[in-house]
Amino acid sequence: MDKIYGRPESIKNRVSTYCPGCLHGVANKIVAEVLDELELREKTICVLPVGCGTLGLFYWNVDMISSAHGRAPAVATGIKRCSPDKFVFCYQGDGDLAAIGLSEIMHAANRGENISVIFVNNSIYGMTGGQMAPTTLEDQHSTTTQKGRNPLTEGYPMKMCEIISGLEAPKYVARFSMDSPKNIIKAKAGIKKAFELQIDKKGFSFVELMSNCPTNWGVTPLESLEWMRENTLKVFPLGVYKEVE
Repeated sequence: MDKIYGRPESIKNRVSTYCPGCLHGVANKIVAEVLDELELREKTICVLPVGCGTLGLFYWNVDMISSAHGRAPAVATGIKRCSPDKFVFCYQGDGDLAAIGLSEIMHAANRGENISVIFVNNSIYGMTGGQMAPTTLEDQHSTTTQKGRNPLTEGYPMKMCEIISGLEAPKYVARFSMDSPKNIIKAKAGIKKAFELQIDKKGFSFVELMSNCPTNWGVTPLESLEWMRENTLKVFPLGVYKEVE
């Protein structure tokens, strides 16, 4: 019973301060479970972003460093090249990775750096008040697109798995969702696959986790899950986009 329901050693014993219903907490836990299962906790360095994902500093029981906004892949590259025996992963949101950090993620992926990137996509800037993000859906409302995102003026949602999988170097690129227990199990398996590739020195891996933001979407946690299924997951199809053994 403890093995099934117990707290992973890679998670600290403290109450979550994520907004009610936010799936960042789920992401934190399944990442911690994978770190425990692969016995990586003592050799892990996590590079955190600017945004809601930064709160991982309070929850993960591993060595961590915060990077400048969007620069996590560059920082992770430096750490991994200086300490190749360490396990290094980035944990980034859509505003951090796909906006100000677009150059860093693209070049790290294109170089095939032997790091793992966890990308949490909730289609909005969460911590800063609900502004439009690169992944905000067409017609989706935000504080900076109050009539809905208009592709003619704001462009279309950026699909990072599709973009990164077009590069030659990445070894594993996949998108999962955290809207249901079944999908959470699949997401954890995808994270484990990505982490194992780094352990085996195979190169760059990228796992996108579709998430929600009940607070800035202006809905209840349950409504946010339904909104994901009816809207987000139709724009961002789940699946493995690239896998090179």
